[in-house]
This record gives sequence, C-alpha cells and structure tokens, in this order.
Amino acid sequence: MKTAFVHHPDYELHNPGQGHPERPQRLAAIVSHLKRTGLLEKLLAVQAEPASDESLLRIHTKAYLEALQDAASNAPVFLDADTGLSRESYRVAKLAAGGVLTAVDVVMDGRADNAFVAARPPGHHALANRAMGFCLINNVAVATRYVQRKYGIKRVLIVDWDVHHGNGTQDIFSADPTVFYFSIHQSPFYPGTGSADETGHGEGAATVTNVPLPAGSGDKQVIHAFTQQLVPAAENFRPEFIFISAGFDGHRDDPLAGWELTEAGYRELTRIVKNIAARFSEQRIVSVLEGGYDLGALARSVEAHLRELAALP
Repeated sequence: MKTAFVHHPDYELHNPGQGHPERPQRLAAIVSHLKRTGLLEKLLAVQAEPASDESLLRIHTKAYLEALQDAASNAPVFLDADTGLSRESYRVAKLAAGGVLTAVDVVMDGRADNAFVAARPPGHHALANRAMGFCLINNVAVATRYVQRKYGIKRVLIVDWDVHHGNGTQDIFSADPTVFYFSIHQSPFYPGTGSADETGHGEGAATVTNVPLPAGSGDKQVIHAFTQQLVPAAENFRPEFIFISAGFDGHRDDPLAGWELTEAGYRELTRIVKNIAARFSEQRIVSVLEGGYDLGALARSVEAHLRELAALP
C-alpha cells in the first residue's frame, strides 16, 4: 500500500509557551525517528498547503477566526489556561488544517491509499467559536466538510483514540447524520465530556459512540472496545471515508494521562480501522496527529501506526 506523509516545516513555528507540553519538538522527534529507521523514505512525502478561509468557515464562525487572528498578532498570549499563541500561530493553524485537506486530495486522487498528517497545533477540542485544550482550528472537522463538499462523500466516520475526549468534534457533528463520531478516552479526565449516554441528537441521534475507560486501561481494554463497539457501528453506518484523530497520549509513557497503551496496541487499532476501510471506504483513511507528549513514545507509536497503514513489517 502507498501511504502519504503530509508535513510542513513551519508546523514547528507555533509556540504555545515555554515548558508547554504541546511543543515544537514533538514533530522534530517524529521526523528524525522516521528518518533514522528508514521508514520515511518508503512513504510518499507531501508538503501541506494552507486551508482557505472558505474551508475554515464551513466549521468555524467568522468572528472566532478574526478574534484568533487578532490574538496571534498580539502574541504571546493565552486564550485559556492551556492554549497559548505565538505570532505565527494563526498562520500555522491554517496550515495544519490545510495539511489535512492536502491529505484528502492525495487519497481521493489515488496518489496514495491512505495518509498520515504530522501537523500541529492539534484540533479535536476546538469548538466552532472557541479554542480549547491546545487546539485552535478543528482540523478533522474542517476536512470532513471538505471531503463531503468537494468529492460528494455522503458518510464520514471519525475515529478518535486520543486519550482525551474530542469534545469539539462531537459538538460540531452531534446533530449531523452524515458523520459518525467514535471516541475512546480516559474518564474521568479532561475535558469532562464524552459519557456513554452522549449519542448524538436530532437527525444525528445514534451517530455518536463514546467509550470512556478508567485510568490504567491498556491494549486489551481498548482493542476490545474497538472490536465490540467500533466495528459493529461501522458495519451499520457503512462509511465512505474515514478520519482518525490519532492522539498517542494514551501510551504508558505519556506524562499527561493514565492509560497503558503500547506501540503494538496502536498498530492493532490501526489494523482494525484499516479493515473497516477495506470493507466500506475503498481503503480511504486520513489519520491526523492529535496528542502525544513523551517524545520517544510518540515517535515510536507513530512509526507503528505508519507501518500498519503502509502494510510494512
């Protein structure tokens, strides 16, 4: 299989503040590790392009985007206790969202079977009108509307395995029957959303599945949830395109959370999603980096994820 690796060196220019866990070195660690292992040269390297305002406005309000741009111009500044901006942050956030759109084009054009977007800042906490939890623009949400509008995709599955619940993504699509949102996350934990009884509403009723698991959960528990809950949900929904909000902060070495996932576990989760894609979405997957804050664990987990996406040993 051909897997695209979508990246841009400017992703490292977003600086949320000294000592912040969502630091530029996260991407440097991934890229250097993939080079060192020889994996990067086996992937299709693609440089990200920025998202257009039109694409962003399908998800975010104009007032919010203007406020975000103004805040960055006056940086350094914190939008909340966790979410800091530098002067380049707004431009880089547009480039991060655009990287996911670039990946969609690469997959839909047939240049790759699937893609991984090594971008930052992450996105799944960002609401339509508010930044939150390190996230400025909801990258996966923007790309979901993009693949629907540009390519006529009718049903999109979003699989979110970040250790934190993707409250922003759920909120944006919870009443939308064309998007199925599946999240597995540590609970109780930040941001306090994602209970099992949150299942969507209105026309989107039954298009949200949350699987909250306690601290200490590891490969066995998470894989079981995928096989017993994600797979049947996907069989019923029959997605035509799949996004993964690929946070690797559930790793046992991660400093911000309490799960016990391993690199082998992430590879197995990837295999399960690939099997769903092979059955329903013509193998089309775009995976997007979310969390992951221990540099070594992050780099090794991304490697395992990419080896499974690319069907490499």
